[in-house]
Amino acid sequence: MQKKWLVIVNPVAGNSASKKKWPLIYNELLLQKFEVEVIFTEFKNHAVKIVQTSIKQGFTKFICVGGDGTLHSIVNGILSLNPINISEIKIGIIAIGTGNDWIKTYYISKDYKKAIQIIKDGNTIKQDIGKITIAKNNETVYFNNLAGIGFDGYVVNKVHKFKNLGFLAYLTGAIVSLTSYKKATLEITFNNTIIKEKTLMLLIGLCKYSGGGMQLTKNSDPTDGLFDISIIYKIHLFNILGNLSGLFNGNITNHKLVNTYKTAELKIKVLDTIKTYIQADGELVGSDDFSVSILPKAISFIVPK
Repeated sequence: MQKKWLVIVNPVAGNSASKKKWPLIYNELLLQKFEVEVIFTEFKNHAVKIVQTSIKQGFTKFICVGGDGTLHSIVNGILSLNPINISEIKIGIIAIGTGNDWIKTYYISKDYKKAIQIIKDGNTIKQDIGKITIAKNNETVYFNNLAGIGFDGYVVNKVHKFKNLGFLAYLTGAIVSLTSYKKATLEITFNNTIIKEKTLMLLIGLCKYSGGGMQLTKNSDPTDGLFDISIIYKIHLFNILGNLSGLFNGNITNHKLVNTYKTAELKIKVLDTIKTYIQADGELVGSDDFSVSILPKAISFIVPK
């Protein structure tokens, strides 16, 4: 078995903060006696190919140096390969991104020295993973944090313009987008329930945080074998501005405009001609009809004790 850690560095993560901090991170890894092989990503989703090649070479220990998008690619690289030794594979993260949402659920520090110490301690948790199947092309996409369709996908499509604002990028994108977004009629099927409504957005959560620290799903537990879904049919700009604290402390999920449920699978049909974006972990992954199912405790992540 390969003893080395494969370190996957996204040099453009966090407005290229990853590239600037990498020499310090590398020195700390060596100081902490890590045996590492390092690969820099060169294009979007390059980490998918890197991971698949590395697993075939015997690597089972991965360190992600980047943001939520880089971690998303690593997860997709593992699960799309579906290796027979998946139970031996584990992922640690040194978070340098815009939102850094996934780490917030587990209280992983953004301080690279503390993050490296967590990886060295080696405590793991087996987390549920979401599996999206997009009907149009039968494409499969996995997510480890949160997915959605509608307004949040629309915002993700806009957010790149505001990346320099850091965690406020998502909130800024949402406020700017709210007046221009046109709601689509969705048919949402889950737990023997069918909902057909003009819908602002549907959120499908595993972990607690998204959009730069917002808590938009209720009672999230990434190991309970269930998605926490929020359906919002309509919301106005004054509702958002009047509930800013609720977006970040989770109280927004108690608002009368937010409907919350738990389910292990669901199907979504878009009943309009409006192009409706799907996002997974803050990455645009497609549009139109799709289904989602849960893979219980599918991947081991290194988290604090």
